[in-house]
Amino acid sequence: MSLITNVMDHSLDDGYAEAAARKKAVGESGMPKTFRAKLGLAAGLVLAALVVTLGAAQARVAAPVVAKERQELIDRIDRETAAADRLEGAVDKLRDDVSARQRQALRHSGGDARADLVGVLAGATEVHGPGVKLVVDDAREVGSGGSGGPRGASGFSDTGRVRDRDMQRVVNGLWQSGAEAVSVNGQRLTALSAIRAAGDAILVDNRPLVPPYTVLAVGDGNGLKTRFQDSPDGLYLDALRDNYGIRAGISVESDLRLPAAPSVIVRTAQPSTEKGTS
Repeated sequence: MSLITNVMDHSLDDGYAEAAARKKAVGESGMPKTFRAKLGLAAGLVLAALVVTLGAAQARVAAPVVAKERQELIDRIDRETAAADRLEGAVDKLRDDVSARQRQALRHSGGDARADLVGVLAGATEVHGPGVKLVVDDAREVGSGGSGGPRGASGFSDTGRVRDRDMQRVVNGLWQSGAEAVSVNGQRLTALSAIRAAGDAILVDNRPLVPPYTVLAVGDGNGLKTRFQDSPDGLYLDALRDNYGIRAGISVESDLRLPAAPSVIVRTAQPSTEKGTS
């Protein structure tokens, strides 16, 4: 107990107290004693104050210039953005004009049933009728910042996010099940449509889509639903839902309306003039 009491009463080592007493006795301090040392300290303080003052003055002078340059960059961005919007509008008008001319070319035969059928199958005309509505969405944990990343190039290596190859299988499964016309998020698909990926985004004909993905397919509603659910692609979608939490639901609709494709490429076959070689 005496050792503990001694430690409690003398928490500061006696050597520190003795050293402080010696410094106080000889008058030692942190301030310079000689005139030259004091002059050097004063010069250093004046130099530091001068540097700080010059820096503040330069910053004050440069501030309007920086603000002006920033505003010029903002104005330039606004001008370029407006110009890009105008060009995009012009492109959309030209695309609509080309699409209208292409649809007119498909009806050139006089508007008979065969020409109408070709227009429907090519995606050149708006269609409506019974069919199915299929909604596919990412897993809930993906939308809330879960740890699941996109699946790898082969097989199921992780969870959660709908990929472009998933949408490819869904769309192809609907075609094979008897769909007469298909659209994804309002984007009409044709025989030349491409479903690709750009990072985590899904592109349909180079237009980015945002989940949930709503797939509309015109056809025999009940029969189309049954055939798709029993197809390998329907079973593939069930596997995504059961194993990885991807949300999907399909329903039969009495009347679906699908727009015409924004751009239809008209191609005609020509007989080859080259003779075969034996």
